[in-house]
Amino acid sequence: MNYKMVIEYEGTHYKGWQRQISTENTIQGVIEKAIELAVGEKVEINGSGRTDAGTHALGQVASFRLENEYENLMDKINEKLPADIRIVSLNKASDRFHARLNAIGKTYCYKIDTGKKMNVFTRRTINHFEFELDFDKMVEASKILIGTHDFKSFCANKKMKKSTIRTINSIEIEKFGTEIHFTYRGSGFLYNMVRILTGTLIEVGLGKIEVSQITEIIEAKDRAKAGITMPARGLTLVSVEY
Repeated sequence: MNYKMVIEYEGTHYKGWQRQISTENTIQGVIEKAIELAVGEKVEINGSGRTDAGTHALGQVASFRLENEYENLMDKINEKLPADIRIVSLNKASDRFHARLNAIGKTYCYKIDTGKKMNVFTRRTINHFEFELDFDKMVEASKILIGTHDFKSFCANKKMKKSTIRTINSIEIEKFGTEIHFTYRGSGFLYNMVRILTGTLIEVGLGKIEVSQITEIIEAKDRAKAGITMPARGLTLVSVEY
């Protein structure tokens, strides 16, 4: 049986999504262990993509195969998972479905809180950034980033050999009280791309980067030209499209 599951997790205490030899403390590793404990079968799950250490998810998607069929499979797995990881849906998928290879789009949201003191209940999923920002300039700059571009300037992997061309379908910047949410929808994202895009837009909001420089940054294909890489804790993978 081939299965598709949607997962939510708070990534604060994990070393990212991908299983690692040096630690058992990864999202993938913990879920694989939970499935083994639940049904007695060893599995390898395939995620739609890797999320960094400290990054969260509302709609991470993964696929995996089991030799046998089990009743109440989602409940059995959830019983074995810690409180900061939950399977929100689990269904049989077509035999050819693969969570990473079949993905055609993703939505990420980066959240900052500009208040003087962080909200007690969201402090691990929103980044504190106590500075005044020019909201209109950030929105103006974001419009230049929409479309198909070579986003090499916004990739933290200096040894990237594959194409760095990606398509951003939309960027929404919204205020909710002292919070500002940056939502990105696109075909796919490079290593640290959303965190660098957000850092660049924030530097526009601070007046450190001019709106007119965004095109130059894209064309430079030089990571040093773009803004800072924002901390992982403010980033959430919202959903994956197929």
